[in-house]
Amino acid sequence: MKRILHILLFSVILGLGSSAQQIEQYTQYFLNDYLINPAVAGSRDRIEFRGVNRYQWEGVTDAPRTFSLSVTSPLSDERIALGMHVLTDIVGPTRRIGTQGSFAYRIPMNDDLTMAVGISVGLMEYSIDGDKITLQDPTDEALAGMVGRKRVMDAKAGIYLQHDDFYVGLSAPQVNQSNVDVFSETSAGQSRLETHLILHGGYLYDISEEFTLEPNVMLRFIDPAPVKLDFSLRVLYKDMIWLGGGLRTNDSFAAMLGLRWNDRLVVGYAHDFTTSDLSGYTNGTHEVLLGFDLPHPK
Repeated sequence: MKRILHILLFSVILGLGSSAQQIEQYTQYFLNDYLINPAVAGSRDRIEFRGVNRYQWEGVTDAPRTFSLSVTSPLSDERIALGMHVLTDIVGPTRRIGTQGSFAYRIPMNDDLTMAVGISVGLMEYSIDGDKITLQDPTDEALAGMVGRKRVMDAKAGIYLQHDDFYVGLSAPQVNQSNVDVFSETSAGQSRLETHLILHGGYLYDISEEFTLEPNVMLRFIDPAPVKLDFSLRVLYKDMIWLGGGLRTNDSFAAMLGLRWNDRLVVGYAHDFTTSDLSGYTNGTHEVLLGFDLPHPK
């Protein structure tokens, strides 16, 4: 029975007859918001390397695992920035793996405000490994045929407004709505990537010379699913150490801590405490972020 659930999970991922969330989620999204909006590339005027490892629902067999690695950098013309990321997202016998490259262009609005637009394009592969599925009826040829892979182009677009004290962005992952028919008998259009809309923003408030308060919010829209809200609040000491918490509606709340060392090394950890119906079966979710920054060679 547990293995049959994998089929249902895979159906959700591919959007077979549904409009559920199809993209990965992160608790520490504000530490690498380039993953959700390509227009963020180059906004911090340095070369940024970020790696994120997310192990969801500890204690649940074959629970989701997500790994991403990204790099962004402005060019000699500081209005132009490039970025790239790779992603692996595994749920039981299913896997989503791919890479995207991005281009961002920054437009100064005045001395304090900059607008950027960005787009990323790449390839994604969706696959299912039939060897990892145990059927109640091993002779069921219908399910035995559900083995295969599909490679598609994927694209994302975004806009980003940046101020010294705040930021706000809007992005649209999966704008090209590629067909991901992994199985030949699936008719075109039933397994389609749905375009999401993500609105994200944050604000920096100096409590004193040493302490800063930073609220961050992210709203995710996909019709007709309910709007998903992620909210976090962290307190930073000298922009070096931070503690914080977060909330994801109808899903979890989180505790987080982090360190920025010598303006180069960035380490962040978040633990999600599940509040959904899975709360009795899991010890929560672990997410680790590791980053390294280099000054931009102007």
